[in-house]
Amino acid sequence: MKHTETIGRSFGINADAYLKSSVHAQGNDLEEIRRIVCTRPDRGSKVLDLGCGAGHLTYTIAPYAKSVTAYDLSREMLEVVAAEAAQRRLINIETVQGSVHELPFEDASYDAVVSRYSAHHWRALSVALKEAHRILKLGGMLCCIDVAGGSEPLFDTYLQTVEVLRDPSHVRDYTEQEWLAFFESAGFSTHTESRWRLPIEFSSWIARLKTPQPRVHAIDLVWNAAPEEVRNAYDLQPDLSFTMDALMVVGLKER
Repeated sequence: MKHTETIGRSFGINADAYLKSSVHAQGNDLEEIRRIVCTRPDRGSKVLDLGCGAGHLTYTIAPYAKSVTAYDLSREMLEVVAAEAAQRRLINIETVQGSVHELPFEDASYDAVVSRYSAHHWRALSVALKEAHRILKLGGMLCCIDVAGGSEPLFDTYLQTVEVLRDPSHVRDYTEQEWLAFFESAGFSTHTESRWRLPIEFSSWIARLKTPQPRVHAIDLVWNAAPEEVRNAYDLQPDLSFTMDALMVVGLKER
């Protein structure tokens, strides 16, 4: 099975669950990214939401932008976005299906590109960021929110293992240093806007993707085999709930 098919299997049948997910529907980061993107001088901005999922970031930005393109690989996710946008009477949202690695948009056609909790599924982050740079206007902004990789190799190994056991479409949670390097390589001037801790309630986390029981058991074995330093780093609880790091990285297209 190809990686794109794995993504479709993980998210297509679970689109409604992501619309209802409190982890995705809530968070101060939604308002923060809206403030950063929508209070710039070009308030009538044209925004692209890469890997939009169930569209929570799209809905947050749409009332303040001229138009928002909700872009995702999953047809089912985009159907959820279109239906929810209609229910909320957000008539400036359009949906487009495709890969982040080859955007079907003209050069310098968007004022801002945003993404939230999607990039860890992308097979080639560097390619996607270069595509974002290409379709942004000069002075345009790229703003990405995602889970951050472990702060040291020991922590990172356990996090990536648990992530891919829960979801086979997972590629990598990148560290802050990796994110900044990727942004710079794509041509952006960049900085980390903010960092925070993201609590994960285990039962809903695995239920959202309908993780098979053998994989849930494997996650249990991995977490319970983790050394004390790892358990403390992720604030691991008896019910396997834990806490991850998340960050927001911002880049400007200045050339």
